[in-house]
Amino acid sequence: MSRKIDAVIEADGRVRLLEEVKLDSPRRAILLILDDGLDETEGLAALLSEGALAEDWNRPEEEAAWSHLQPEP
Repeated sequence: MSRKIDAVIEADGRVRLLEEVKLDSPRRAILLILDDGLDETEGLAALLSEGALAEDWNRPEEEAAWSHLQPEP
């Protein structure tokens, strides 16, 4: 199960978690650095789901279904 943990990255690169995290074993994590001034959720869902959706979007059946919207070469 995945979950979102808010954190702050200091100028020297140290990561400071904004909540306590307890795990039963070491885990991999993805660190996404957000620009200041942007709503943290703006576009985040699309960014995080891009890889999974690309598998579906790039199927030959999808290309054929939407080919009528593509400009003629």
